[in-house]
Amino acid sequence: IPAFNEENNIAKIIVELKKLSHSVIVCNDGSSDMTGEIAREMGAIVIDHSKNLGYGSAIRSIFTKAAELNFDVLVTFDADGQHKTTDIKSVLEPIQNNEADIVIGSRFSSEYSSEVPRYRKIGIKAITALANTTSGKKISDAQSGFRAYNKKTLNEIIPSDTGMGVSTEILIKANSKNFKIVEVPITVLYRGNTSTHNPAAHGASVIMSTMKFISIEHPLKFYGIPGVIFLIVGLFFIVWTIQEFTETRQIITNVSLIGIGSTILGVILLTTSIMLY
Repeated sequence: IPAFNEENNIAKIIVELKKLSHSVIVCNDGSSDMTGEIAREMGAIVIDHSKNLGYGSAIRSIFTKAAELNFDVLVTFDADGQHKTTDIKSVLEPIQNNEADIVIGSRFSSEYSSEVPRYRKIGIKAITALANTTSGKKISDAQSGFRAYNKKTLNEIIPSDTGMGVSTEILIKANSKNFKIVEVPITVLYRGNTSTHNPAAHGASVIMSTMKFISIEHPLKFYGIPGVIFLIVGLFFIVWTIQEFTETRQIITNVSLIGIGSTILGVILLTTSIMLY
């Protein structure tokens, strides 16, 4: 459980989770309240961050601790009370049956998807569509924090993003390793505005993070395709410039500048894609 100032929810969640799991790990991400103390008193394994480092940093600490303790399966579960512990069994099942390496609890695979606030649904769908471009898979909820990971995933993937972009980072890295990813429907209980982030800033940061990891994992696609487009555009305008010059002995400055600029940009992007690849 990644937790930041969740003293009102953490005890109840730990009590419920201890009935279903071998161990409960809580990453107290620099909370200013009693979150860490309560979790420790409830018998959880507590990782304390001296200051708030972000959701991604909390997930990385949890991954590291689970791998260190040689756990077979890790389930990540939000501390805000929106997830239902009764869904854990269905999230675990594909891993227990060796059908998946990662299982995502999707908010959009059941009739309860209508309960997701409209602005969140639009943002999540946009981020998910961007993440899907790297894999060809049709994941419906790339931002869900309710997931299960097997031992192979814990040993081979080390998250690096400090923010909410860690969710898509893990999927992008998993796709590059050909890990099996499946989704199961879950119920999410939205009680007012539980988000501590501005929706626009949150969405923009996740999109930028997702694009960063796509560029790292798929440089030929990310840089190469725009490079080819700019090169074609540049060559078109250069040919146009040459044709006009042969007919009129005049250079159309705007056309020639577009041609030269687009060609240079195209060559830079193509060179970058090849070098990074």
